[in-house]
Amino acid sequence: MSIPTALRNYRIAAWVTGVGLIVLVFVAMPLKYFFDTPGPVAVVGVTHGFLYMLYIVCTLILAERVRAKPLEALVVLLAGTIPIASFVAERAVTRRVRALTAAA
Repeated sequence: MSIPTALRNYRIAAWVTGVGLIVLVFVAMPLKYFFDTPGPVAVVGVTHGFLYMLYIVCTLILAERVRAKPLEALVVLLAGTIPIASFVAERAVTRRVRALTAAA
């Protein structure tokens, strides 16, 4: 897999994971705890967990392709667990990878 393909896959995974986490935290969990409706948490929580696993795989593949430092990859992986952080990390990673590929 080439670096541009790995970057594209990572960007898609980051956005999907970020949106899923926002829906989980700001929609499904308030429904569960304020309105006693646990159904959305069950569905969105499992879906986010599965998507986060895909995010991990895409992040690790991209980190391997660009030879990122392990700590950098870990920070990007943790961004998928904090609402809105995956969007910030995605922009930073995209800038860095594009700068690396332009210099090469």
